[in-house]
Amino acid sequence: MIRKAFVMSVHPGMEAEYERRHQSIWPELAQVLQEHGVRNYSIFLHRETRQLFAWAEIENEERWESIARTDVCRKWWAYMQEIMPSNPDHGPQCENLREVFHWTSTERV
Repeated sequence: MIRKAFVMSVHPGMEAEYERRHQSIWPELAQVLQEHGVRNYSIFLHRETRQLFAWAEIENEERWESIARTDVCRKWWAYMQEIMPSNPDHGPQCENLREVFHWTSTERV
């Protein structure tokens, strides 16, 4: 399993709307994520900077990248573009992060 992390941001005053839209993620989008090997996906908000930290566990990079070519993903991006900085293709502006440390406990407490 590959751990991915990246940062995005949300426009000022749109934090609650961003969270609201993610509380009821479209079932067809959830299905695409699962079909493309995404096992866990979390997004965290830093309230002061409006920065979004996203973390996902994926099966492989190629399958992850192919999500962006699905109709439902492009539809989601169009739906979200008004509340966050976006690229010309409506995809969110994001910066991938490089993992510099990971620890997993091998012992149950």
